[in-house]
Amino acid sequence: MTSILTVSELTSAIKSQLESRFSLVSVRGEISNLKEQSSGHLYFTLKDNEAQLSAVMFKGAASQLSRIPKGGDQVVVKGEISVYAPRGNYQIIIRALEYQGTGQLLLRLHELKKELSARGWFDSARKKKLPKFPKTIGVITSPTGAVIQDILTIASRRHSGIHLILNPVKVQGEGAAQEIAQAISQFNRFDLADLLIVGRGGGSLEDLWAFNEECVAKAIFESKIPIISAVGHETDVTIADFVADIRAPTPSAAAELAIGEKTQQLQFLKQTHLRLTQTTCSLLAHHKKMLERTQKAQILTSPYPLLGTYAQTLDGIREDIDLAAEQLLKQHQFKLLALAKQATALKPSSQIQMLRDKLFRVKKALDTTAQQNINSLTRSFNSIQLQRQLKEECLRIITEKKQRLNRLISHLQSIDPKNLLTKGYCILFQENKESVILSLNELSSNDRIRIRLHDGTAHATINETFP
Repeated sequence: MTSILTVSELTSAIKSQLESRFSLVSVRGEISNLKEQSSGHLYFTLKDNEAQLSAVMFKGAASQLSRIPKGGDQVVVKGEISVYAPRGNYQIIIRALEYQGTGQLLLRLHELKKELSARGWFDSARKKKLPKFPKTIGVITSPTGAVIQDILTIASRRHSGIHLILNPVKVQGEGAAQEIAQAISQFNRFDLADLLIVGRGGGSLEDLWAFNEECVAKAIFESKIPIISAVGHETDVTIADFVADIRAPTPSAAAELAIGEKTQQLQFLKQTHLRLTQTTCSLLAHHKKMLERTQKAQILTSPYPLLGTYAQTLDGIREDIDLAAEQLLKQHQFKLLALAKQATALKPSSQIQMLRDKLFRVKKALDTTAQQNINSLTRSFNSIQLQRQLKEECLRIITEKKQRLNRLISHLQSIDPKNLLTKGYCILFQENKESVILSLNELSSNDRIRIRLHDGTAHATINETFP
């Protein structure tokens, strides 16, 4: 009798069999239903024409990818088969992933696009404006394709005066990218056109790959002539479209962008001429009336209505300047007088005389005070002993005061400039002035000075000063 298994037991048995048998497999398929979780894990389905397989790529393996895959990528994955028991699904846990076929081309396209964008080749600031009225348009495409025929049709219908130059090139296959880049360089080297159209008809990614090569992008980037890229259909996007100055959805649209509508241009010119004529007549009539009113204005008959205010303002400014100058002059005069008094007070002879006068007053006051004290004590005490003591005390005080006075006299004599002169010093004075020269900054070459010595005065001339 067959044993009855629980769902968990059966799932566990299947899991054990599958995982042990398919521990490392390589599978080729197309990616679909890709989901990237916030955790960094990738969940998607690998499929071919007849079957599909659930796949999971955990964060550790996904972080090693050069780019996140997307739906439609053909890939080869390596990993092990596992059973996800909660859902009863089997899946492949991917350890490594490689792009194949179109996926590899998409990867190369993505990497080149990222690199050229970092160089600044796609920046809108460097893109050139198309000329409004190009005389010569260069076309770089296959001579047998529909592109050149579409452009010729648009040119003949819209503007018969346009000159077209075709530089025939291969637009797919080996060597096509080099021919396209060389054609762009030739147009620039010989300055053959005002505008270039580079393009081809639609096709697969492999068919359009020549326009994704770096040499073509470099030639477009370095072109001094503005370039319109018209590669494939509206849904096809190539590197050339990003680098070009303008991308047209189709070659016919590129021709329409390059060639303006002749009738529209003529109509625009006629309307502009009419508007200019009307505007000019209106302006002439308006300014004629303004001139007539101006000629009758009182301001032109006399300058005072126009200049009177400015003349009064000028008079007021003149009075303010005179008053300010007078006040400033008085301030400087007061300051000069104060400096002169301060200089006089700072003379050594003046300071010595002030100290002598002060010393004389002090001496006189001491003598008067001492005599008054003696007389007072004499009247107050009749005792001979007290009189003697008082006299001795008075004599002691007088002696101390005289000694102090002598010290002050000796100190004054020691700082007297005349005594310093006897020790080899001298004092410099400006010629015909009593001001003492205190700094080298007060002297200049050829200045006349007086030199006072202890026994006389000498005159000298300054030849040169040294700091």
